[in-house]
Amino acid sequence: MRFNPDIIKSNRKTICIEVRPDGKVTVRAPISLSYEKIEAFIEANASRIEKSIEKYRNTPANRGSAASKLTPEELAEIKEKAKAVIPPRVSYYAPLVGVTYGKIKIKTPKTRWGSCSSKGDLNFNALLVLMPPEVMDSVIVHELCHRKEMNHSPRFYEEVLRVMPDYHKYHGWLKAHGSEYLMRLY
Repeated sequence: MRFNPDIIKSNRKTICIEVRPDGKVTVRAPISLSYEKIEAFIEANASRIEKSIEKYRNTPANRGSAASKLTPEELAEIKEKAKAVIPPRVSYYAPLVGVTYGKIKIKTPKTRWGSCSSKGDLNFNALLVLMPPEVMDSVIVHELCHRKEMNHSPRFYEEVLRVMPDYHKYHGWLKAHGSEYLMRLY
């Protein structure tokens, strides 16, 4: 296999492929799925995997022209800033979305910008505070809208666009530039 992925089997129903900004490929699959079927799935998606790896390879961070890896001290400062900035933005947008929420956690995951649990707890990547404020707000609105729709259905996006009509512009920016920020964690 040309990608040498990590294969993780668990109690899940679907198979998925994750390509991290450092080029590492992980395949998550149901326990019952044979390795032959997993390899066939990987081969069937080889061009998509290669495009993702190439996209990350061509980011400024990987070409050596972007900011360097964050030090533990810098990360601590960014987290503190995020703890001061993100919760008030969540408080601002929650009534606009028409939802309540639970705890807010600020972390530095290497693959996510935000998440929302079924209990209403929200997690945000501290690196969002390094981005344009509208991009950070778009992630906050996205996660708050999951309080109404725990999926990415058309109804979910209708709700997101109701609150933030330019959401796709900011989401596009995040897709285009987000990996440059994530690479600073590696």
